[in-house]
Amino acid sequence: MAKQILLIRHAKSDWSNGSNSDFNRPLNPRGLRDSVDMASRLNMQHLVPQKLVSSPALRAATTCQLMAQTWHRNLSEIQFEASIYEANVTALLDVINALDDEDDLVALFGHNNGITDLAVYLSDADLFNIPTCGVALIQFPFDSWAMVSKHTGNLLMYDFPKNEG
Repeated sequence: MAKQILLIRHAKSDWSNGSNSDFNRPLNPRGLRDSVDMASRLNMQHLVPQKLVSSPALRAATTCQLMAQTWHRNLSEIQFEASIYEANVTALLDVINALDDEDDLVALFGHNNGITDLAVYLSDADLFNIPTCGVALIQFPFDSWAMVSKHTGNLLMYDFPKNEG
């Protein structure tokens, strides 16, 4: 069965508290709303992932948890992967290549520049910047995540909170 990955950039974070470390920066009110709204949009398109993999940074973890709740998923099912935080394309590809082949649709929650760079690397999509809470769905013609590599994917869908289309 073809593999599909939802690359999801964390929602809008709150910069108002300068004492928070980058890792512990929470979502702002818009980010909280956008997480639920984008999960609902994906749900309407029958795009509910079988597996959720997230950076453990607070803003990515919260985005993932809010989406999981919207999809009626158990939060204990979320796989937190430390290597996603501040990851480059190589580190993110390592996470994808290690995914369980039993899962055909996986959501990976991370950060820019890594998420945008990964979408372009995997699909050669013409994306400049995936905005906060933006989603790119990429499909691969493989039965195994280990086969995913440069330009082997096809961008099927791209959406973000301010997209009116």
